[in-house]
This record gives sequence, C-alpha cells and structure tokens, in this order.
Amino acid sequence: MTEPEPTGLSTSELLRYARHLTLPQLGVAGQRRLKESRVLLVGAGGLGSPAGLYLAAAGVGTLGIIDHDRVDRSNLQRQILHGTSAIGELKTRSAERRLRDLNPEVRIERTEVPLDAGNALDLVARYDLIVDGSDNFPTRYLVNDACVLTGRPYLYGSVFRFDGQVSVFGAPGGPCYRCLYAEPPAADLIPTCAESGVLGVVPGVIGSLQALEAIKWLTAIGDPLVGRLLLFDGLALSFRELRVQPDPACVACGVRSLTALIDYQRFCGVVPKAPGAEEVTIADLARALTTPAERDSIVLLDVRESWEREIAMIGESVHIPLSRLGDGLTGIDPRKLVITYCHRGTRSVSARLLLRAAGYGAVKNLVGGIDAWAELQDPTMKRY
Repeated sequence: MTEPEPTGLSTSELLRYARHLTLPQLGVAGQRRLKESRVLLVGAGGLGSPAGLYLAAAGVGTLGIIDHDRVDRSNLQRQILHGTSAIGELKTRSAERRLRDLNPEVRIERTEVPLDAGNALDLVARYDLIVDGSDNFPTRYLVNDACVLTGRPYLYGSVFRFDGQVSVFGAPGGPCYRCLYAEPPAADLIPTCAESGVLGVVPGVIGSLQALEAIKWLTAIGDPLVGRLLLFDGLALSFRELRVQPDPACVACGVRSLTALIDYQRFCGVVPKAPGAEEVTIADLARALTTPAERDSIVLLDVRESWEREIAMIGESVHIPLSRLGDGLTGIDPRKLVITYCHRGTRSVSARLLLRAAGYGAVKNLVGGIDAWAELQDPTMKRY
C-alpha cells in the first residue's frame, strides 16, 4: 500500500481548508503558501475587519495588526471585527480575540502604537504583503513609501460614502500610490468619514476585495490588480477600471529621490497650527461661555444635522444645518460675534464663509468642533 504524499498540513487544517484544496488553481501547494505567509493589516477598522476575517479564514499563517485606537460605538456600523462588548477596548485585542476564535491556526501579532516614520520601515519589512485599511492620506503615503523602500507590495483600499477603490501598488514593474496621487489634496478640503458618512457595507465590499487580491498575490494565481485601479459605485452597483502606469518621474518608484521616510503629517498639510484670526479654540470658547459679558456678546451656531444634536451639543446654541444655512439666518444677531461649530471643524468653515458672504462681519469657527470639545473640555460628553 502506497503512503500518501505529505502535505505539510495537519489533519485539522486539511479539514478546515478542504474547499480550498479542491480548487485546482490553489490546492495543497497554494494552501501551504498561505500558511507560510506573513501579512500586515494597517488598521483594524472598516477595511481591516473584512480583510482580516477572510485572510484568517483562508489560513494566512501570520497576521500582523497595527492600530492604536479603541472600539467606539460609532465603529460598529461597519467594523465587523468588533462587537458591543468590545467598546472601549483596544481594537487590536478585540480583533485578535475574534480572529483566534475564527481560526486558532493563525498567529496574530499586535502592534498598539501609531504607525509613523520611525517604525514603519522595520515593521513593514517583517511581512510579505501589506494590506492598508487606513482612512487618511498621511498614512497612505507613509505605507506606500515604506513598501517601495522595502520592496513589499501594497494592497490599497479606500472608501467614501457609497464608493470605493482597490489596487495593488509597489509590485515589481507596477506603479506605486504616488504614481496615481503625486501630491495630497489640500487638508481643509478633505472631509472625514464622520463628516461625509459611509454606508457600512461598502468597506465590507472593498475589504473583501483586498483579501481576495492578497490571496491571489500570495498564491500566485489569477491576474492581480497591478497597474489597474478598480472603482466601485455602490449606488449603481457597478465596477469600472482605470489603467495606472508607472510614472518615470515618481520620487518613490521612478527617479527614487525619496530615500528615507519623511514627516507625512506636514507633507499632507495636517500639522496642527496656531489658530488663525477667524478661528476660536476650545479653551477660548470655554472661557467665553463661563464669562457672562462674553457669553452675551456671541452667538453659538451649530451647523450639524438634527440627529447629531440629539447625541450631544455645546450649551445653548442656534441650530441651522449647513445644508439649510442659505435659506435664512433668522435668530442670528449680526451685531454679535458668531461662532460656528460642527463635528470636527470642516462644515463650520463652510458656514463661516457663507455668513461672511451674507454680510456678517464677525464670524469665527470652532477649531476641532464638538469632537475636540468632548476630548478637551467635557470627557463625559458622548462622541461619535
């Protein structure tokens, strides 16, 4: 009787991955490659959740997770790695518990500090593939540059409202993220996820596509999204594809004038700066609200939506959502200083400009919005 060929997989693994093993494109060899692979998830949020779940279920041998954030109730609408019982817990620990329950064969490596120019090269170099689930431009440029400098492929994904994008950057012969976006957009034009919103299932679609591309790359099957940017429109339920060519003048992968990581917060224009003449700090507003003479001389204008006001608000304020601000300004005394505020300070800037255009002479916006107020002035206030 002939002994079966050793597969390098345990009986438990053979049973767990049986549906993979029957795929001729994958088989035992592909499953073994997954088991030997090391993948880093940058972020355990909306994109990292589905990507992490499917990569763990697929049998990737080692999953690294870097995230220093904690689970918040507002995360649960889309960040399916976490549950209500994990609110307040570090996302890496909540994620590890869920992934270990899903597949105890997978090794989880947690990193609970921010990814920055000081640790990115060392961390990225430890893994075969980087799956980026970040939600901001500084981290995307940081991950891209670290991947180019260490020769690691970068699985890019992003979401906005009902739309998403996926691509593979940093692959041999292919473009990098800077080939597509050589310069970041102006920081004050970028709405946050909290400001713009996102349909919870959209990160699920994009994160799942990232996991699919990761599995294809690690097992060398199919046609990876190298040099192709996949665009997803959730409302139309449609996909389209753009070709992205390597840019010979790219500072990262072209002329390679970028030889070390830089200050990405400054590069993307999000370095905290001193408040301008048309801005009010949290400390200044707090003082004004507790000083009767100052309080009587200002109008606090909340330009958020009604449902946001139900969660939390700052003192007594006039409420006119930004979307209706142009319809009328009843209740706003033009002789007083108007201080506009929103969630994090993006909509309030637009409100200030509208008021100035309408003839109001003294208008300022609250830096950081109600989210900064909750963090710096009133920690009992609910954040979202």
